Amino acid sequence: MGKLMPTFLSKVSLACAIGCMLFASTTFAITEKAQAKPLRIAVAANFAPALKILLDDMPNKEQFNLQIISAATGTLYLQIKHGAPFDLFLSADATRPELLEQAHLTLENSRKTYALGQIALWSATQPVSHLNALTHYAGKLAIANPETAPYGTAAQQALTYLSLWPKIKSNLITGININQTFQQVRSQAVPLGIVANSQLVMNKLSGVIIPTHYYQPITQQLVIIKSSRQVALAKKISDYILQTNSQAKLQSLGYLAVTSSNPLDEAKR
Repeated sequence: MGKLMPTFLSKVSLACAIGCMLFASTTFAITEKAQAKPLRIAVAANFAPALKILLDDMPNKEQFNLQIISAATGTLYLQIKHGAPFDLFLSADATRPELLEQAHLTLENSRKTYALGQIALWSATQPVSHLNALTHYAGKLAIANPETAPYGTAAQQALTYLSLWPKIKSNLITGININQTFQQVRSQAVPLGIVANSQLVMNKLSGVIIPTHYYQPITQQLVIIKSSRQVALAKKISDYILQTNSQAKLQSLGYLAVTSSNPLDEAKR
């Protein structure tokens, strides 16, 4: 019996070792699978091209599995409200992130202003050098839908500031979002439009930037979705977008950078 005991213990030890190895392998596989799941970034249509440029410049980008889902801000907001599995939401306004925050659907203190949008008057059929081009204009004008698109709201406010809204509103062609409006003008389906300045800059086109005091700030905010299982990575992406180098890049792409040390302060101005 004394001679059998070491052999028995050896077999038990071997079985335990194999079991531990199998457990370790299973744990590793689960970890790898979790890491392989993409971080889903819901981004407003106007900002998607700029976000892709920023992420292309991100250090060690090959280490991260990121998925960008682009649509109108209102559409993404409704999807998140109904449980869409997004991790990070980059809105074209401050309203929708704030509503999600109020509904307790966002990570606490994650709401930040990441960019300020600008609008511009542009035509693909004729040079436009001044806003006076609108004064006696009687044709169709393309803008994003003021009811749902932040850039459309800004366009309406600018036209109201210029006392042109009553005259022009009957000749409007409204896009679902600012991307559709840009395509309407670029395709020459509509001779003149108010688009995002970033669209002109990134496509090397020239228009007339509308002064920012003609409309309320287009405050674009981001939030981390509370149900995210990749909060650490979402925070990393958020911090990267807000860092000085990224903000300088956004300025070169036609946005106004966030200059406040507390980004939320910008939204309150």
